[in-house]
Amino acid sequence: MSAASDQEHELQDEPEEYHWPIPPAGGWTADDLDRIPGLPPHTELIDGGLVFMSPQTRFHSRTMRLLDNVLLEQAPDHLDVDREMTVKLDSRNRPEPDIVVFSTKAVTGPNQTWYAPEDIVLAVEVVSPDSLTRDREVKPRKYAQAGVPYFWRVEQDGSTGLPVVHTFELDPAIKAYSPTGVFHDRLKTSRPFDIDIDLTAVDRRRA
Repeated sequence: MSAASDQEHELQDEPEEYHWPIPPAGGWTADDLDRIPGLPPHTELIDGGLVFMSPQTRFHSRTMRLLDNVLLEQAPDHLDVDREMTVKLDSRNRPEPDIVVFSTKAVTGPNQTWYAPEDIVLAVEVVSPDSLTRDREVKPRKYAQAGVPYFWRVEQDGSTGLPVVHTFELDPAIKAYSPTGVFHDRLKTSRPFDIDIDLTAVDRRRA
């Protein structure tokens, strides 16, 4: 094989360079999120900017699994539960809560990629090291302004490694959340429906 052929073969074997999307004037819109090619999984839109997810930790994955399974088991028939589905808050914001509890009337079909905020009953964010500010400040503020009635923020206990759940309820008069509890080991509440979660089961194969 000639040197030219060798060089051509090597070039064919090299992975194609990825070109990051260039935002339009004014930033991306919520609808753009379904049209931009080659985005990494679980890309969010915050204030017109794309936010990419870092690699998921075992704590994050296990916590989502626990909450997803138990909430799905305990939710009343008119509500359903999904992991990592975006919520189109407005034209410039389409975050992706880790868990959403939503009205079954919001389902339009298997290719659906987002829900409207008025269909969301509870949004849950499991905090990661790279999302501290977004999960503690930015996202809850936006969920509240959009009228999502309940919000949970889940943190990892530094001494036990177990999830700690901070629960919030919307004050519609000021469109801001009020804290309603901090739960270690066990989360038991009647809002938005009767919920009882053994948080120590996060590492068990069956809760």
